[in-house]
Amino acid sequence: MAKDFKWMLLLAAAVLNTVNALYDHSSDVIELTPTNFQSRVIDSNDVWIVEFFAPWCGHCRNLVPEYQKAAKALKGVVKVGAVNADEHQSLGSQYGVRGFPTIKIFGANKNKPNDYQGQRSAQGFIDAGFRELRNIVDSRIGGGSKSSGSGGSKSNDVIELTESNFDEKVLKSDDLWLVEFYAPWCGHCKNLAPIWAEVATELKGKVRVAAVDATVHQSLASRYEIRGFPTIKVFAAGKKDGSAEEYQGGRSKSDFVKFAMDKLEETMQPPEVVQLTKGTEQLKQACENSQLCILSVLPHILDCQSKCRNEYLDVLRRTAERFKKNRWQYLWMEAGAQPELETALDIGGFGYPAMAVINGRKMKYSLLRGSFSYEGIGEFLRDLLYGRGTSLPLRTNQLPDVIDTEPWDGNDGQMPVIEDIDLSDVDLDTDPKKTEL
Repeated sequence: MAKDFKWMLLLAAAVLNTVNALYDHSSDVIELTPTNFQSRVIDSNDVWIVEFFAPWCGHCRNLVPEYQKAAKALKGVVKVGAVNADEHQSLGSQYGVRGFPTIKIFGANKNKPNDYQGQRSAQGFIDAGFRELRNIVDSRIGGGSKSSGSGGSKSNDVIELTESNFDEKVLKSDDLWLVEFYAPWCGHCKNLAPIWAEVATELKGKVRVAAVDATVHQSLASRYEIRGFPTIKVFAAGKKDGSAEEYQGGRSKSDFVKFAMDKLEETMQPPEVVQLTKGTEQLKQACENSQLCILSVLPHILDCQSKCRNEYLDVLRRTAERFKKNRWQYLWMEAGAQPELETALDIGGFGYPAMAVINGRKMKYSLLRGSFSYEGIGEFLRDLLYGRGTSLPLRTNQLPDVIDTEPWDGNDGQMPVIEDIDLSDVDLDTDPKKTEL
């Protein structure tokens, strides 16, 4: 009985140890702890892929088969390890681990590991390991450190693409992408690298700039018929079918940036022309979150019925399309709907329709003095764009309060109905002489 109990305790301990570790001693995944981390990882010349996990984490458990498969494939080439960060919290804290699993790559600079951002698959881990090895080899032969592709670029703004993340990042996104396919040994690629990095930084937040190592991701290069290096492909916004056009322009920073912005302007949707009905917050969001907001005051619906109003709105929509790359905001309201706002902007003094352009960051505004037409508004906005307009400070140095109003229903205006008044009992003849008669 005592022997059985002892055997059960040993079995329970073994099971608990396996659960806590996720990876047993037969696995090619190396167990790392605060005791051996410095000597095995930091002080070594090996590239390490290290997972920080918690035994209770479901995503960590689901990762085990793929992570073990990667460790087996990379054995003798790249080290693959794991840290029970739930047990060794100090080690997890040292590397800023805030969620599980967190995977870091300890490469050329062991003191500054890179966060792994690829697919959580064996192939994704294998690709990441080989990329880091290639970076180290290239740096040793004078190719420079290549933290983000593009033949040696050090810019984190160049997005690294692989076979495992390409479709998800590029084809399923609504962004415009410029993708360079390069080879690390290619001299033209190395010359392009610093320019490509500057382009990525210049276009950040507008156009995605990326790079693919075509010597590693050969199937991706074959898919897009890459026959020379560097080759740059353009993936239009919302392109779900995987098609791309080849960039044929110049290779300077200004060439790339101009091409990208022109292409972006072709594909981008113009901002909406929105009625101001939702109070002060709507006005603040429009005028403080963009360079300029264009506020139009259209005649009252009784003075300008639906056909007339829609013609003015069409002028504003065409204007928004014309200047869409500036990403200005367009608001409109009915005359008399916001008297406090009209007073603050001195608007309406020349009749309706009227327009004020507000710079919410500088708390200044400019008034349209010319024709409220496509040509007149275009000339007015062009002058402002080139600094030729006249601006005035808001009197209170802040946007005035705006009240909530009902949105226009799209119909003609109707005169209010006045009920008939019964005058039968009213004596309208008040002349005293006639009364005596």
